[in-house]
Amino acid sequence: MKMAYKYCRQRLNFHSLSFVFIILSIFGLVTSVISTDVNAQSAHAAVIKLDGGIQPSSAKFVERALITASDDGAAIAVIMLDTPGGLFDSTRKIVNVLMESRIPAIVYVSPSGARAASAGTFILAGGHIAAMAPGTNVGAASPVGVNEDLPPTLGSKAKQDAAAFLRSIAEERNRNSEALAATVTDAKSYSALEAMELNVIDVVSNDLSALLNEINGRSVKLSSGPHVLETSDLEVREISMTVVEMFIKVLSNPNIVFFLLALGGLCLLIEFLTPGLIGPGVLGVICLALAFVGLGNLPVNWIGLGLLGLAILLVGVELQAPGVTVFGIAGLVAFLSGALLLFGGFVLDPTEEPMFQVSTMVVFGVTATSGGLLLLVVQIIRRAQRTARMAGEQGISTMKDLIGERGVVTNALLPSGTVRIAGQEWTAVSISGDNIQNGETVAVVDADGLTLRVTQQKSNQ
Repeated sequence: MKMAYKYCRQRLNFHSLSFVFIILSIFGLVTSVISTDVNAQSAHAAVIKLDGGIQPSSAKFVERALITASDDGAAIAVIMLDTPGGLFDSTRKIVNVLMESRIPAIVYVSPSGARAASAGTFILAGGHIAAMAPGTNVGAASPVGVNEDLPPTLGSKAKQDAAAFLRSIAEERNRNSEALAATVTDAKSYSALEAMELNVIDVVSNDLSALLNEINGRSVKLSSGPHVLETSDLEVREISMTVVEMFIKVLSNPNIVFFLLALGGLCLLIEFLTPGLIGPGVLGVICLALAFVGLGNLPVNWIGLGLLGLAILLVGVELQAPGVTVFGIAGLVAFLSGALLLFGGFVLDPTEEPMFQVSTMVVFGVTATSGGLLLLVVQIIRRAQRTARMAGEQGISTMKDLIGERGVVTNALLPSGTVRIAGQEWTAVSISGDNIQNGETVAVVDADGLTLRVTQQKSNQ
């Protein structure tokens, strides 16, 4: 009886503890969810870092970040800007996103040494509050050509369009439209203090904390109407790029795009010349797919891209008929020209630091390497053709004709190497996987493409 009572008591205690544990777990989970929701919805300053060239990926990031900040209950969004320029279409989209933002968007050129050059001028002007740190600059927003100067008529139209857009932004934000338009028409550039004096910006602040205190109580105009900023003592939370966004940003580098195009074309060429390898073909398709993702974020010159495709075709013809050389030389010329002309059009990009070009060092380095590989492959093919011709003279029309023949190892099979059969050197591999040393006798049991499969012959065989 006592044992039964003790057992029931233990069972009761166990169930009681389990019940308490479950209740506490549910309470903790609910509390966590509630606190997380409250924390997410509490007023804060969402910080969005926008640096590097302005591209389609930049515009998508800013749009997503502003929506996220608004959904999370941010009181304001602060775009920390540092850019040398970028694409005009992407810049226009970012400005439109700023204009339609549901929460105040403060654009802050920071830290000291940063700049809002070219495209950055439009983005800075589009903020509800435009701010700069000491030692920063804004301006030089004239459209320029990639790889070439814009024709006079096109250049004039591009400038007038960009200047008119900047004036409309300035008028909407009650800023100095003429001073801002001069950054386009006359390529003017201003320091932080000059921009402040000219009413190009609203605030000069040393850091983010000082900026939040400085703009507290100011009134801005949202699409929903006037709004008074309450920014003192706001918690700061950064909205970072996702892994996918960062990956696309890396792929949008002109040098990486060019390298992927060259590698992808080479791999597909190898697969075409030696069908069945599969590996080069798969790698080539992947490289080209990634390259086209990058091309979607860059100003592509389709003539340059077409020349790269023509280069691959000419090299393929050369490898089909090695020794003609004219196709190989023409292919290298087309490859070099295509690389130099791969990107084109006009951008908002300082002429002294072009962003949307393949580095000349990369162009000539890849071209020289490709030329060397082409020469090596041509020599290998021509040597194989001579070997096949001499084998034909000895009655060997195909590699299968060598099955049953005996030869001597001239370069140790580890397990692959070379053997001498019928007076010629052949690539061979040991079918057993064992190493066969120089001077050993082997017999051909099969042929796989241009490679013989051999087995070692004992002295008494």
